[in-house]
Amino acid sequence: MKVTEHFQNADKTQFTFEILPPLKGENLQVLYEHIDPLMEFKPPFIDVTYHREEYVYKHRDNGLLEKISTRKRPGTVGICAAIQNHYKVDTVPHLICGGFNKEETENALIDLHFLGIHNVLVLRGDCVKTESRFVPEPGGHSYATELLQQVVGMNNGCYLDDEQINTNGTDFCIGVAGYPEKHSDAPNLKADLRWLKKKIEMGADYVVTQMFFDNQKYFDFVRLCRSEGINVPIIPGLKPLTTKSQLTILPGIFHIDIPCDLADAVEACADNKAAAQVGVEWAIQQSKELMEFGVPCLHYYSMGKSGSVRKVAEALF
Repeated sequence: MKVTEHFQNADKTQFTFEILPPLKGENLQVLYEHIDPLMEFKPPFIDVTYHREEYVYKHRDNGLLEKISTRKRPGTVGICAAIQNHYKVDTVPHLICGGFNKEETENALIDLHFLGIHNVLVLRGDCVKTESRFVPEPGGHSYATELLQQVVGMNNGCYLDDEQINTNGTDFCIGVAGYPEKHSDAPNLKADLRWLKKKIEMGADYVVTQMFFDNQKYFDFVRLCRSEGINVPIIPGLKPLTTKSQLTILPGIFHIDIPCDLADAVEACADNKAAAQVGVEWAIQQSKELMEFGVPCLHYYSMGKSGSVRKVAEALF
């Protein structure tokens, strides 16, 4: 079932979450141990991220540098298929521009279509850690709008080989990212919203926000979106803080603000266990207020650990 169909059929706010594929060398049981504690809250779908390969350069005896892959996660397509088969729940694979050319993207979409996976989240993706700006793969996409255009094209039966005839279109429900505190590359929020509106006009079906810790920023973001004619579902993305160090790590990575009250409470904690409890309590209050606002679902970024997300879900669902 499509994400938007789940929303249409629901009579209350739903619980969903996002998982990271296991690292190369780990088995599926590692993934299931993370998902199992959250399944009792009946998520209608589970998002599966994609992380680009990471590399180091090592000096060889001949004086040359060799590029070596050091961190690789198994393919999101296979993970989504395994989850759907094991749990009988829909999955939402993330598609990114980085690391893929257009042909590889088309092949991934064909595989997803054949597997009965009818949802995708389209993202540009992050730049490689060794690069100061995003560099597309040769023959790949530079922007999420370009990737979105390819997915929408396939829904309309358009493939890279334009000489094909009698092609069948895919049927993907397409999500895109929204940034209540604006994307880091955008000069301002108004400019960022223009790009988001373009994605909706191109055919995106719903929006998932970057994590935020101040609900007012989400409320303001939704109001601005509606005023711009963006009327698709806007799913709030949430993350319970779990360590004291996240007060500085998360703003640096995701370009978000931590409210003073939350920062003060976490800084006053004696250890990470206490900080995690503060994070859970804050996320519960955030979630309650968002449910009262009438959001279609609450989407939690688990970051590969289900403990805090489960505590939040126990209080709400």
